[in-house]
Formats: sequence, structure tokens, C-alpha cells
Amino acid sequence: MPLARNLADATIVITGASSGIGTATAYALARHGSTVVLAARSEPALREVARHCRELGGRTLVVPTDVTDADAMRRLAATAVAEFGRIDAWINNAAVGTIGLFDEIPVAEFRRVLDVNLLGTANGIRAALPHLTATGGGVVVNNASVLAEVAMPYQSPYNAAKHAVRGLSDTVRQELRVTGRGAVSICTVLPATIDTPFFRHAANHSGRQVLPPPPVYPPEVVAETIVRLLERPRREAYAGGAARLVGMQWRLVPALAERVLSWYGRYTQFGPLPTADTSGNVFRADAAATAEGGWHGRRRQLVRISAAFGLAAAGTAVGTVAALARRIAR
Repeated sequence: MPLARNLADATIVITGASSGIGTATAYALARHGSTVVLAARSEPALREVARHCRELGGRTLVVPTDVTDADAMRRLAATAVAEFGRIDAWINNAAVGTIGLFDEIPVAEFRRVLDVNLLGTANGIRAALPHLTATGGGVVVNNASVLAEVAMPYQSPYNAAKHAVRGLSDTVRQELRVTGRGAVSICTVLPATIDTPFFRHAANHSGRQVLPPPPVYPPEVVAETIVRLLERPRREAYAGGAARLVGMQWRLVPALAERVLSWYGRYTQFGPLPTADTSGNVFRADAAATAEGGWHGRRRQLVRISAAFGLAAAGTAVGTVAALARRIAR
């Protein structure tokens, strides 16, 4: 079911709201007049996002929260209800990443990525459900990334966590339906590569500069998708045409798509500059209230690489047609 109220009257909790997709979504909802409860680790960045939300016409509440702390997430929900009387929707968006070969990523970082991206989402769902149920329904949106469906080399903990978020969303949706709580919608959004600070803030053990693999979409594309899900909930929604294309290829010709993405991930995720190992923002807050990551120049400069991706995609599409033809023949 959609929101029980119009967006202008709705109270919506957003985790990971201090930068990137979370910030863009907060701004999009503020333009609709929504009340946004902003949660993340960095209080100064949250307060800057809140200030701009108020300028756009939304009401705000800042609640610094570490999503890996289940008690803190319950307090986040309770604080939102105490302040505004109810919660109409909850957006699980907080995420961190670490880049490198699977056997070279520190175990502590691997575990932390799972804690934030998977358990943080689980903690959010668990905190939201009692309040959404009490108000007669609502919407949970889990940001799972297209890497919940496909895989990219050098991002093993992120891939694993996002695949698990997708499975968790499906399971909770089933359980709500069979227990008579279908008025609460569980939606999953699968964005393509998005122009956010994520790639600058990720832990890096590759020895090279990390770059977002093109095509790169602005964060507003995801924010608009999330707003549509709040108004018209669906099981899943892609954000960015490349995500839909790659997801289709992965389903129809998985072996070929895996080969293409392994090549593409190897040659588009890294720049020429050597870089020292860093844990990025995996263990510490490092947000600056910016939605975009500043990759516009990369979008313009990588025309040839994007063209190569297009050729690879075309090759995969040919393989898809061939696979379908073989199926029909059989």
C-alpha cells in the first residue's frame, strides 16, 4: 500500500542522510513539503542538510545515529514519533564500501561493511515496523544497488551485503503478507553507478585511485525513484537505465554477463594514480552534506569507455537473443 497520507503531510525517516543519495532524497522530499527525520553518524553534516531542507519547505529533525546499533535505531524511531506523532515511511540508505581483492581486504573492514549495509538495514526495518503497523501501514524503501542483482570485481563485501539486502526485503515482504500486515510495503531500489561521494570515501586496498564505473547518473535519479516508490510502492525499481539493462542481461545470459562485467570492472574502476591503503569512512564519519561526488568531468571524459561498454552490452544482447532462440528451439 502507498503512504496513508500525502507527501506534504508525511513523516519520513532517512538513514545515511548526510551525503549522496540520502541527501538528494531529503531535498526531493522537502520540496514536496514532507517532514524528514535525518539520521547518520555526522551531526554537522546532518544539520547542514536540515538547514537546506527547511529552505526548500520541509520540516526536519536531526538524530545522529549509527545504524549498526539496534538500540540507537529504536531510539531514532521513538524520537521521530515523539516529535511528530507517527512515522509514515522509512528509507534505509546508509552504506559504506571497501575496494580491493577479496583476499586483501582486512577482515574487520569486511565485517563492518556487512554490519552497516546489511545489519543496518535489518535494524531499520525492525525499528520501523511497529510504528508503521500502529498507524495502519506505510512504506519501507531499502537501497540495495544494482549490485544486489549482479556482481562487480573488487567489491566483494559490498556485493555480498547488497545481495543479502535484496533477499531480506523479499523475505520480510512475504512474512508481512502471510501475517496480515500487508499494509506495510517493502520496496527495494537498485541504482546504477551514481555520482556521490561514495567512491572518494570508500576504503581502498587496490593500490590505485578508485573511480565510478560509467555510465554515472546524478543522485536525483535515485531520489525521484524513491519518491515514486513512496507514492506507488513496487517490489523493486531500477534507478538509471544501465541498471535495468545489466540486470536483464545477468538474468538471461549470466555467464556472459559475468565475463563482461569482470572485464569492465577491472578497467573502469581505477585511475592511473597510485594510492596508499586507507580505511576511508568505514569506521569514522566523513560526510560534508553534499549529494554529488563531483564526477561530472569523468562522465564527459570517458566517452570511449562508455562506447566500449555499449559494444559489450550489444554483444551481451546478441548473446541474449541467441540464448532465447536456443530456448525457443528446444
